[in-house]
Amino acid sequence: MAKNYYEILEVDRGASQDEIKKAFRKKAHAYHPDKASGDEEKFKEANSAYQVLGDPEKRAKYDQFGSAAFEGGTGGAGFGQGFGGFDFSAAGDFGDIFGDLFGGGQRRQRVRRGNDIQVDIELEFTDAVFGATKEITLSKTDACERCSGNGAEPGQGVETCGTCKGSGVEVRMQRTILGNMQTQVTCQTCQGSGEVPKEPCSTCRGSGTDKKKQTMEIQIPAGVEDGSTLRVRGKGEAIKNGQPGDLYVRLHVRRDPRFERDGVHLHSQISIGFTQAALGDTIDVETVDGPVELKIPSGTQSGARFRLKGKGVMAGGGRGDHYVHVEVVVPKKLSREQKKLIEELDLRE
Repeated sequence: MAKNYYEILEVDRGASQDEIKKAFRKKAHAYHPDKASGDEEKFKEANSAYQVLGDPEKRAKYDQFGSAAFEGGTGGAGFGQGFGGFDFSAAGDFGDIFGDLFGGGQRRQRVRRGNDIQVDIELEFTDAVFGATKEITLSKTDACERCSGNGAEPGQGVETCGTCKGSGVEVRMQRTILGNMQTQVTCQTCQGSGEVPKEPCSTCRGSGTDKKKQTMEIQIPAGVEDGSTLRVRGKGEAIKNGQPGDLYVRLHVRRDPRFERDGVHLHSQISIGFTQAALGDTIDVETVDGPVELKIPSGTQSGARFRLKGKGVMAGGGRGDHYVHVEVVVPKKLSREQKKLIEELDLRE
């Protein structure tokens, strides 16, 4: 019976090879017999479809002649070959797919990486507004200065690892429901470099790293907020024959009782007297840039807000604004003369 491999993988006839591969991964995860919800028949069916559509030459043949071209022949996608009755020869990346599923297969070697480090630092309010340069001191591993990180005593050099024969990996056999599968793991002797020191470094004893106290400068960009984290690439723990980890700097910004921050804008509150509000005045107000003059127009009401443009937080090459909120203070005690004057004015709404 003719089979529609595109329908089996639920892809269009014009699907790319990458889309076909992703579709098969999805089916393999869903129907694998080793899962409680698996379905062996559907798993085999998806495998059969992928072995044809996953090969551009076989796919072209299928598009021209249909599934009949692959049934019963040696070029078919049947299940009579390979481990556990499955034919793995039809797709070069099949091992990668099953490596993802079961931890087996031949995997691409990943670059080894040192551990990340996190530190906490405190900033003044103005440091967060304008940015700053801060020094931090911490103890961490770095490449050994004596051997430059290769683990060998200076002048002695390195030689090919006897365990992996220079490949950097060890090949192991792993039993799965599909039979025995080869697995490649990083060589534990040379840590994946394929080389070992002829004579271990006397400082790091061959580890290639040395732990010491270091002081470094951290650039704090303008506009950072309390609780944010900066990532400094390559400043984490070093590791032999690999890349250093990253340094994460968590920022704690001290509050300034004069200001409240709202994103890139700042807010502050001032109190003025009844006469200032009624007749107007010019007063000094505090900003992160220092005192500036603010003109209070006559008739200012309590709760009025004035904008100081460009006096807020720096961000993206510009700055936010500073908003000054006004509270008009009504005197609680008046002298007889003051009361008489106010009564004569008879100020009513």
